[in-house]
Amino acid sequence: MSHLSPRLRAIGTALPDHLLTQQQVLEILAKDKGKALPARLADILGNTGIERRHIAMPPEYYFSERSWSGRAQVYEDAAARMFQDAAKIALDRAGLSPADIGQIVFVSTTGTMTPSLPSRMIAAMGFAPDTRCVPLFGYGCAGGAIGLGVAADLFRASPEKPVLLVSLELCSIAYDHSRMDKKDMVALALFADGCAAAVVGSGEGPELSAFASHIWPETLDMMGWEIGETGFDLVLARNIPSFVNSDFAPVCDAFLEKQSLAKADLGESACHPGGGRVVDALAEYLEDDLAETRAVLRNNGNMSSPTVLFVLEQVLAKGPISKPMLMTALGPGFVGAMGVLRP
Repeated sequence: MSHLSPRLRAIGTALPDHLLTQQQVLEILAKDKGKALPARLADILGNTGIERRHIAMPPEYYFSERSWSGRAQVYEDAAARMFQDAAKIALDRAGLSPADIGQIVFVSTTGTMTPSLPSRMIAAMGFAPDTRCVPLFGYGCAGGAIGLGVAADLFRASPEKPVLLVSLELCSIAYDHSRMDKKDMVALALFADGCAAAVVGSGEGPELSAFASHIWPETLDMMGWEIGETGFDLVLARNIPSFVNSDFAPVCDAFLEKQSLAKADLGESACHPGGGRVVDALAEYLEDDLAETRAVLRNNGNMSSPTVLFVLEQVLAKGPISKPMLMTALGPGFVGAMGVLRP
């Protein structure tokens, strides 16, 4: 039934308190090392397409000795605040209260809690006790797009009440400044913290038409976590930009064809930016400058899963879409996630 098609009613976003410019990152690191940074590191930090980012804790925290329990406490405290802030904005924009929501999809890969964070929010925010909580872990940067598809599917299955999606990451608590190997430099150059919430239901807003994902099984080592002594340690390959053109592009072509769409039919796409070179590769493939994708990367860095929802919020802020819109995100698996929104 067409009136029960899942639609994106509203998006809300939230950031933690501590703002860092890329120049400040260089200065903080140089001060910690007691000498000027190598030119190579300055180049890495300067070529990301990022000007500023938000992180959960003040910079000095990240130079203290790391522990599992310490990181878990930071996650618990900061995540609860950001969840409530983003969810309240999204619900207010949709004209809803927490009690109106039937299901909460929660996406996060930088921390985990049991009971889950949405379970803890039932009483804190006033969701009904019979609200179903669906926490999703492990999707990393692809989680925002995959989570929106899951929320749309859950609404199709139970359309009596809207579904709330909350995508939240605290990438900064995985920083390791004690080693400063290449991987840690890249993490420091790219990643940030943020939270996005989306209300999926019937009514106004673009239709969440179709979602799909594709896993390349031979690429397990491209992105993810290793379990280290003090928490999650980043796994990140260098060749993701070239992978966009060689492997992701044909999969995305096939997805669009299945939706009876060509790239020329699309309005501005909402892509998870990854980093500057990844955006360039996506822009070349889509023949779209990806202005809002670049703006979110510039102002917020790579927040992992919520980033694509920040981009979607910016594109939709321009007004109702008049053409089909593509969402894309790449994450550990290695997985490519795709979605189409229609007017």
